[in-house]
Amino acid sequence: MAAPLIETCYVACCANRTPNVLSWGRSGLIAFGTCNSVAVYDPQEIVIVTVLNGHTGRVNTVQWVHRDDYGPETELVSGGCDNRIIVWKARDGTFSQSVQCCGHNGPVCAVDSIHLDPDGSSGLLIASAASDSTVKLWVTRDDEVDCLQTISFGSGFMMDVSLTLLPGSRVPILACGGNDSKVYLYVQRDGKFEKVHSLHGHEDWVRGVEWATRDGDILLASCAQDCLIRIWKVFAKEEDGGNAQDADAIKLTEDVFEVQRNGSCTRFAVTLETVLAGHENWVYGVHWQPPSCHAGGSVVALLSASMDKTMILWGPEEESGVWLEQVRVGEVGGNTLGFYGCQMSPDGSMIMAHAFHGALHLWHRDPDQEREWSPGVVISGHFSTVQDLSWDPDGEFVLSVGSDQTTRLFTPWRRKDRAKVTWHEVSRPQIHGYDMQCLATVGRFQFVSGGDEKVLRVFRAPRNFVENFSNISGASLDQLLASSDTADLPEGASTPALGLSNKAVFQGDLMPQNKGEEEGFGSASDQYAESYFHPLTLTEPPPEDHLLQNTLWPEVQKLYGHGFEMFCLASDSRRTVVASACKASKAEHAAILLWSASSWRQLQALPLHALTVTQMAFSPDSSFLLAVSRDRTWSLWRRQGPAHADSAEPAFSLHAHTTKSTSVHTRIIWACDWSPDSKFFVTSSRDKKVIVWGECGPVEGGEESGPVAVTPCSSILDVGDSATSVSVCPVLCPDHSYLMAVGLENGKILLYKWRRMTDPSSGDDWTKCGETDNFQSHALTVRRLRWRPRGGRAGHGDEDGDEPCGWVQLASAGADHAVKVFNVDRLAL
Repeated sequence: MAAPLIETCYVACCANRTPNVLSWGRSGLIAFGTCNSVAVYDPQEIVIVTVLNGHTGRVNTVQWVHRDDYGPETELVSGGCDNRIIVWKARDGTFSQSVQCCGHNGPVCAVDSIHLDPDGSSGLLIASAASDSTVKLWVTRDDEVDCLQTISFGSGFMMDVSLTLLPGSRVPILACGGNDSKVYLYVQRDGKFEKVHSLHGHEDWVRGVEWATRDGDILLASCAQDCLIRIWKVFAKEEDGGNAQDADAIKLTEDVFEVQRNGSCTRFAVTLETVLAGHENWVYGVHWQPPSCHAGGSVVALLSASMDKTMILWGPEEESGVWLEQVRVGEVGGNTLGFYGCQMSPDGSMIMAHAFHGALHLWHRDPDQEREWSPGVVISGHFSTVQDLSWDPDGEFVLSVGSDQTTRLFTPWRRKDRAKVTWHEVSRPQIHGYDMQCLATVGRFQFVSGGDEKVLRVFRAPRNFVENFSNISGASLDQLLASSDTADLPEGASTPALGLSNKAVFQGDLMPQNKGEEEGFGSASDQYAESYFHPLTLTEPPPEDHLLQNTLWPEVQKLYGHGFEMFCLASDSRRTVVASACKASKAEHAAILLWSASSWRQLQALPLHALTVTQMAFSPDSSFLLAVSRDRTWSLWRRQGPAHADSAEPAFSLHAHTTKSTSVHTRIIWACDWSPDSKFFVTSSRDKKVIVWGECGPVEGGEESGPVAVTPCSSILDVGDSATSVSVCPVLCPDHSYLMAVGLENGKILLYKWRRMTDPSSGDDWTKCGETDNFQSHALTVRRLRWRPRGGRAGHGDEDGDEPCGWVQLASAGADHAVKVFNVDRLAL
């Protein structure tokens, strides 16, 4: 089979902030909901294996359907805010939608499923809870689904459901935990589920329930907002012999129910096994250690996750059988809320929690010491819309900003013991108090970012980041330090309490770790020091708590001048000027501001547009600045003076623009970009049109007297949906045509080749050469596309030798919270 034209190299994403959104399968793969998609993640290789797009609302709950023979699962169930449940089937490593269960009138918040037959051949029994105050039971067979039953809870809500089979039978039992502090048990009789008991004891909302098998009995763990975990035991009750000697024995309270099967009646008893108190905040998730055939299907440990930022592993003491806390892991301090859920690997060697901000936290057990656990490398990403991204000038890392108020830096990790290069987040330069909208890189280790606060902020990398970046990426530290002004480089940065500005931390500011213990606090300022930064020596990507606290970049400048929220930024390749624009409903606010990239002085205001400038781009030779606007027109500004002169303070004048009568676009123009030779530029619009304009070149006779006419030089390309982003590859195709990527509102990315023709009216100048498939596409709008500034793949060494390399890389940012990097085979186009 031929290699694919577009390969997914990297997906950065995180879990949704709902409790039941993560499930660890016996195949070793983790499935979790991220925005409207389900991501399948391999924690050993630390890569997203695939992304399943099918839901039209946020995915709230994901569950692997475990097999009775403890083999790898082949089915996955997910439920979301689109009120639907989707069953996914895996065949030969490829997932496809099997059935959809439609019937709930509110978002689905919990699902569980079991196989109807031991061999898993006849279908699934699915239980789902939703915010319409119902729990529904579904049966799927041969890619068909039937709603077996709807259990209504009036004005109450069920937060979690769990299914299993009664001991020694194929009779299903359902547990539901809800906001009335009770756990309800339902058993199937004559095809319908009937309530047999309600378990009392919790004093607040029950957040999680999960069944497990032990020594022929079944155990139910329930956790609640009362900070407690209760373990209940359900067992077959032997007929009472009435022995007088048992009369004085202490017996726990038992609740008995009867189950009819095969003409006989079996009595089952429910009793409280134990109450576990150890958490100091709401307990959101409980998870039993996955059973294995080696242990006879019996569980030996229970994992719990709480809003107190800890996970506890509980187990019974060997001699007494009393349940005790064995291991506690988690964060101390920090500025985040706690954990929403937890899972354990099939072999029990790894545990994982997902936090309020979507971050995954992984711990590995020490093989030699059972109770020693250490943090592990895990995937991360934005937990809201990714608004903008940019490559560094050398194409070694990607910076992105999003509505989650963070700026993140992703780069390949080159490990000595592995040939495969994987991408990771290695720094979070900015954690802000406003939603971020745009950024532009100015040199290798400096960038400007803007958000909803009307102020631009300039950041520069600290020395600690440069050193750790060298360790992780394999780049030469001497070369990295040579590319940045290292004379006064601070060690790191920290954010003062209640502040928004990252304050530089120098070597002299670093307080010894044990100063407070040995010397005592000399003053209140010593006691409440503002420097939370501690330099780290990293040889692998840092975990979430280090990203939050120790990878900030110091802020070197604030730029004031705009009256409204920032919308877009651009910087030129000479690193001399930065252009910025803000949201505008009047012409007076829509002016583009130019800033000196050396002194950070405002150089110029360029008024022309009547509404928000949506995107800007400098030509690769820095001679022109292109701007497109919500007013459906574009403007082209020319650098004054000789094109090759590096003026310290450049000035720009209007070179060309369109009006409402000359603009070919009939809706908002979303994006623009330049060809690598600076001759042509391309615009894409909500009217589904992509147009190439030009040719732009030096004006005859020096300075022009006024605006010139720049007209379309391509046929109008209709891409079938709103074209929200466009980018031109800096490396030409083998036939010397231009390669363009177009991002659509529906999440697809299209690849086109464009060649200049004398008569473009025939439409033959455009050639469609590829598009992302359903698993590669974004689930929502593509916000930004950026090609790597040079050929080759980041992290694979210099591939720009004498022989042209076939690979080019494309980075994309989506409203589905994902940053993706694609490898494109240029020679196969």
